[in-house]
Amino acid sequence: MKLATLRIAKFFLCLLPLFLQNPILAAIADKKTEIVTTVSPITNIVQNVGGKHIKVTGIVPDGTDSHTFEPIPSDVKILQAADMIIVNGLDLELPTLNLAKKVKRPETPILQLGNLTLKEADWQYDFSFPREHGHPNPHLWLNIELVMRYAEIIRDNLIMLDAANKVSYQENTAAYLAKLKKLDQAIFKCVETIPETNRKLVTYHDSFAYFAPRYGMVVIAAVQPSDFSEPGPQEVISIIKQIRETGVPAIFGSEVFPSKVMKQIAREAKAQFIDQLADDELPAAPNNSFIGMMASNMVTMTKALGGNSACMANIDASNIAF
Repeated sequence: MKLATLRIAKFFLCLLPLFLQNPILAAIADKKTEIVTTVSPITNIVQNVGGKHIKVTGIVPDGTDSHTFEPIPSDVKILQAADMIIVNGLDLELPTLNLAKKVKRPETPILQLGNLTLKEADWQYDFSFPREHGHPNPHLWLNIELVMRYAEIIRDNLIMLDAANKVSYQENTAAYLAKLKKLDQAIFKCVETIPETNRKLVTYHDSFAYFAPRYGMVVIAAVQPSDFSEPGPQEVISIIKQIRETGVPAIFGSEVFPSKVMKQIAREAKAQFIDQLADDELPAAPNNSFIGMMASNMVTMTKALGGNSACMANIDASNIAF
């Protein structure tokens, strides 16, 4: 019986080269698992976990306001072709999520990473995301401890979807988690170099609600209201007063959210204005990665607040091959 089984196996191995010479069969054999994502940081995290065995398509263009992004008609086909759809969740991408639920194949799972990472009791609400509106602050990925959980959730679900490449997903995730752990430790070191009285953040977009408590900083104010408009005169006056009272040396804007009022606030409060913090826009090559974005943020933030940015000198921002 064993001899017969061995002969059958050898027969099919002999036929394998002939099958692969057929363009259609070869294409089927080489087909990668199709993953659709949303914002650039999530897309990059998924790419690093999945590596060469998946094809990732990010729907939200880099540098686009993810809160107000509306999918376009061509995104329907992308969502329909997906083997898995991975979003941040916590109401960040509601238009995309609603469309995905309508057009995806019945068997295609949707992962909402934020909802799987934090219990509802741990969701944060703030100036830009007030509790009465019912939408929590979704920016979990600026807290590296939570990103490590994202990576594990992605790994486990890729293995369920594509068990044949289990070992590769495990190896990629282990390597990526090691990089994230070093980044997490380096951020702590950066903050330690900042004078205690300066460990305060004033940002345009309220992105650092999960970052600040993790690394020993305090968010003093966010300028952008919950409707993503410019703040009114009374709000501007209140923020200027807070900055003066707390002695914050710098306030931070974003290239994704250009705001003339930030310059006015900085001038009136006698603080430096830095417009280079990013929460979902990856830097250019060679550091075009989520880790590269966070390392760049920390260099900018640490310098502006009076710390030593050498803490980021040994961070590897390269991507795992994909």
